[in-house]
Amino acid sequence: MKIVDIRATTVAVPLEAPLRHSNGAHWGRFVRTIVEVEADNGLVGLGEMGGGGESAEAAFRALLPYLAGHDPFQLEALRFKIANPTASLYNNRTQLLAALEFACLDLMGQHLDVPVHDLLGGTLRAEVPFASYLFFRYEGEGFAEVRTPDQLVEHARELKRAHGFTVHKLKGGVFPPDYELECYRALAAAFPGDRLRYDPNAVLSMAEGLRFGRAIEGLDNDYLEDPVFGLEGLRLVREQVRVPVATNTVVVNFEQLASNVLRRAADVVLLDTTFWGGIRPCLKAAGVCETFQLGVAVHSSGELGIQLATMLHLGAVLPNLTYAADAHYHQLRDDVIVGGKLAYRDGRIAIPEGPGLGVRLDRERLARYAELYKELGGYPYDRDPGRPGWYAQVPNERFADPYAAP
Repeated sequence: MKIVDIRATTVAVPLEAPLRHSNGAHWGRFVRTIVEVEADNGLVGLGEMGGGGESAEAAFRALLPYLAGHDPFQLEALRFKIANPTASLYNNRTQLLAALEFACLDLMGQHLDVPVHDLLGGTLRAEVPFASYLFFRYEGEGFAEVRTPDQLVEHARELKRAHGFTVHKLKGGVFPPDYELECYRALAAAFPGDRLRYDPNAVLSMAEGLRFGRAIEGLDNDYLEDPVFGLEGLRLVREQVRVPVATNTVVVNFEQLASNVLRRAADVVLLDTTFWGGIRPCLKAAGVCETFQLGVAVHSSGELGIQLATMLHLGAVLPNLTYAADAHYHQLRDDVIVGGKLAYRDGRIAIPEGPGLGVRLDRERLARYAELYKELGGYPYDRDPGRPGWYAQVPNERFADPYAAP
């Protein structure tokens, strides 16, 4: 089996509402580039990549000369062909590699008529649990804003009713820390017995990170995710706060993982199939974490159904997956896969059981959302449409006013 073509299609899939985060916003849609890798036997493997609200089509087209004639089973050779670590200092292709690895694994599974999780060692669970990923958000078409503690609690309650979540993650760093602490405490009071996690995307100062962490010590926390930036900053928080510390920002490769093993800064490593360059590097990293008693969870970088499938296959095979996974997925209005969005049941999503990734493209949906992308274009992930001229600093001092009219 040899690769004969690579096709990339950028889509814009609507969200329920624009989602705010510490560095900007998702502007009411996810912009994702869908990758199709065609082999000489007629099979087509699927991959997916984000890009901060921008297209990656041209980057994938440029890789066809590298990969024409390549055997999809030769994944280590693929890695060095397009993401040589020295060459990547000039041309960072880690996320491109991830999407191509997804597609090659999909091809391998289809060729052998087995699901991807069988290629990774076999499934340990039939479903993966997920947290209710909660955002402060602007009003959407038919969807209410989330800004106040009461609105946040009601939104979490709706999601719990609809999907069965028992773990709740608040994406913070938007409003002043004291205000977000009030919101976080409101969630804890509203859902006794449920687990909580808070993620301000590393924009708190050391003083604010410590103050927030100490203030939530008595709550049912899974972990405090990236309260401040950097391994040294996280290490200082971990030494002074009795809440596990997690990261998806500064342990995203094996050099950083080694540093975290040698001088513990994070207790939990959030494994992202895109950020790490594929499913297989995440599996390797999980093995290191298992050896050194680090927790792992599956991280979300804003997925449609193809990348969600990679997260599910990863979650299926990890023996040390003791935390619910993250997913933006329930914020989407639709998907580009056959059958539309995968369903939650009791806060879990079942592992796709078809060959390969187990999901296939819905051509009508793909075309519809490709046209929507052409109509709307991309957006800057690191800007907030409601705050013209604003940009985030680390640590941030210019938080949004929670009492200002949106």
